Amino acid sequence: MPNRLEQKPTWLINQLYLQSHRLLAEAFAEAGARGYHYRLLVALEEEGPASQAELGRATGIDRSDVVAALNELAEDGCIRRDPDPADRRRNVVTMTRRGVRRLAALEPVVDQVQRSLLKPLSRGEQAQLIALLGRVAHGEAKPTPAK
Repeated sequence: MPNRLEQKPTWLINQLYLQSHRLLAEAFAEAGARGYHYRLLVALEEEGPASQAELGRATGIDRSDVVAALNELAEDGCIRRDPDPADRRRNVVTMTRRGVRRLAALEPVVDQVQRSLLKPLSRGEQAQLIALLGRVAHGEAKPTPAK
């Protein structure tokens, strides 16, 4: 890779994205799942029942993709859609027991990909990279030292 590109964070982040996306897609395919399934199940576990629109916002998944992924999860019995008592025009999505088990089965798959991707780094470097990426991803300013 040209040295100039090695000095560009955007280039390096893109290369890391491509590698991580490929590893995750392969691992999810072997587990009979997709990344959208995992993201939606995690959101439901952490946030509880939610509308399809709320799930899309929480996970960054486009509305039509949310619907398709939820249809797949519903077919597998991992989620349930019920009319919202406050607004009958929308559905509330709830994770079922089967969804809880499915998420638990996918966690080791995701964890293995993380280990594989970050293998060149020590545990301390991994924690530092995750913290730095989180700050950049969320636009957080560098913490100021206490006086």
